[in-house]
Amino acid sequence: MSYFSHPTATIDEGCQIGDNTRVWHYSHIMQGAVIGDSCTIGQNVFIASNVKLGNNVKVQNNVSVYEGVTCEDDVFLGPSMVFTNVINPRSAVSRKNEYKTSLVKKGATIGANATIICGNEIGEYALVGAGAVVTKPVLPYALVMGNPAKQTGWVSEHGHNLDFDKNGKAVCPESKEEYQLKNGIVKKVEIKI
Repeated sequence: MSYFSHPTATIDEGCQIGDNTRVWHYSHIMQGAVIGDSCTIGQNVFIASNVKLGNNVKVQNNVSVYEGVTCEDDVFLGPSMVFTNVINPRSAVSRKNEYKTSLVKKGATIGANATIICGNEIGEYALVGAGAVVTKPVLPYALVMGNPAKQTGWVSEHGHNLDFDKNGKAVCPESKEEYQLKNGIVKKVEIKI
């Protein structure tokens, strides 16, 4: 076994867990789940069958990742955030054949107590503020907050606000990387060597 699992965790047979991943107290990984390398699965986390987590994904305490969710590399899921997988759940009506998928792209962060309504995509390096309720797709590098979540700005790959000038250029204060805003889309400027 090339990953760590706390003795109180339940790891079902038939799931895949990558090297150097840590699964903490009272968490449950179901059969068919795929978890990448160097992930952290916090306390009291549930990972359903057929969920896919990339490498270096951080799942904080009290998060349930339901069937239909895929998280790419370097995703951060804040404490007690929520995914849904059915649009109109009813206790007396089985809708397991109606699960909708949700995709969280590389480097995105979802803040504590946020809710992601199923069927949406969270773009690369987007930041969903704590307590936000995401009801529609989120653009790459977008900062969204509120209920329902609305875009309030843009963030860098290091999570800092980007202030674009009149030419649509911004610089991350931490990394000094440059970003371009054009036609409502943000892209990192690649330095050519």
